[in-house]
Amino acid sequence: MVDPKRRSFLRSTAASGMILSLSEFGFLGRLPQVSAAETHLSPDAVQFSSDIEPLVRLLEETPREKVIETFAAKVQSGTSYREVLTALMLAGVRNVEPRPSVGFKFHAVLVVNSAHLASLAAPDTDRWLPIFWALDYFKVSQARDDQERGWTMPAVNESSLPPSHKAKQAFRDAMDAWDVEAADVAVAALCRSASAAEVFDLLAHYGCRDYRSIGHKAIYVANAYRTLQCIGWRYAEPVLRSLAYALLNHNGEPNPAKSDLAADAAWKVTQEKLPTLEGNWMHGKLDASATASLLDTLRSASPSEAVGEVVTMLRQGVAPQSISDALFLSSGEMLGQQPGIISLHSATTTNAMQYAYRTAFRDRTRGELLLQNAAFIPYFRESMKDRGAVGDQKIDAARERDDATEPLAVDEIFRQVSADRSKAADAMLDHLNSGGRPEALIDKARRLIFLKGNDAHDYKFSSAALEDFYAISPAHRNRYLASSAYLLPGSDDRDNGLVARVRSALA
Repeated sequence: MVDPKRRSFLRSTAASGMILSLSEFGFLGRLPQVSAAETHLSPDAVQFSSDIEPLVRLLEETPREKVIETFAAKVQSGTSYREVLTALMLAGVRNVEPRPSVGFKFHAVLVVNSAHLASLAAPDTDRWLPIFWALDYFKVSQARDDQERGWTMPAVNESSLPPSHKAKQAFRDAMDAWDVEAADVAVAALCRSASAAEVFDLLAHYGCRDYRSIGHKAIYVANAYRTLQCIGWRYAEPVLRSLAYALLNHNGEPNPAKSDLAADAAWKVTQEKLPTLEGNWMHGKLDASATASLLDTLRSASPSEAVGEVVTMLRQGVAPQSISDALFLSSGEMLGQQPGIISLHSATTTNAMQYAYRTAFRDRTRGELLLQNAAFIPYFRESMKDRGAVGDQKIDAARERDDATEPLAVDEIFRQVSADRSKAADAMLDHLNSGGRPEALIDKARRLIFLKGNDAHDYKFSSAALEDFYAISPAHRNRYLASSAYLLPGSDDRDNGLVARVRSALA
């Protein structure tokens, strides 16, 4: 027989999350629903195909204060979700330079896939909100780029493109030499001649080779490919040119191909140790004790030591999933130890590298991604120390709770997020361990992002963390999701004003 308190708790859990969609976002019914399936430009600048160029130009030239109203009118007149998403991505790569770092203003490009993932996971009625937010955010980044130096992606130098049968090797040679000009023409030729899967595999290889830009290179590889999977590979060339340019950023240091730099140290160890793995390294056995052991090792290991420990485990027959579990848990643990920009990027980078691991088709590339993900965790831990105090909380620590106390309902948990994130994380774990539906927490968190999210990191983190709940082994999922309370928005946080703007635009 179900305890009355527990019945009440589960009933409130099931109902929670419906209210925002019905009451806050009802005005979105004036837009066509998005199904789950679904000027004055320099002649030297890259130009897009005639089907999308006018919409990209409209986004570029519309002032920020009018962009939501302008695109609401376009959507009401028949412009599709995919067309708006395509315009967002292409306007970003043409107008926002991924320098001096693959971050900061460039989040206008990095966040497109995160907004898209939020849209996919939302109810049909809510799916436009992340896209309207991203339109507004692009205008902020475009203005910042204009202030810095007004960069625009140039047209590709057609006369320098290598022939198609030499494009792959030309791209490898250019990337290995850190040669920006050669890589630009080589990736254009490669895009025109190779399969999407082959191109992604190459880019994933280079996206994980160094820690510069705190993981944004790996994030851009995954997010660019995932966005292209929606908008279509025919738009890939300018996106991949921007991506190659971003991957070759080395922060003004000497050419890494001719230098021995700290950011590249773990990559060298990875390249040395990877050939020692047997051909069946991906077919080991799940081992919870190995997950716990690696999690503990990652708390103090150097990047190179982390690589070595993962290689040892794989050679002992530990399944890659058990290693991935430790990487996810370690990134979640850091959220509680120092909530902030570094720990956030440990989660979003792990999300990107694990996606790439699951998507790359060469065994060697998959091995590189797994080993480098392990190396990046200590890099992030060192970066956290540089920013201040780091707590000693352990995500796998045993904790007791009073069984006589009813767990908080979903709405109460997110009010607690605004008041005390540590208590909210504990409350979320108790809720999940008591049989609460994780989907109710995930749906509520996502809708609060729509209402409260102000920064690209709000979308990047939430899309990554909420997606990764399902990538982790079931035994560890509750602790990982509970750790997200340290960076998710709370119910009592200030609204971002987006909903009011869209409602006004549609009135």
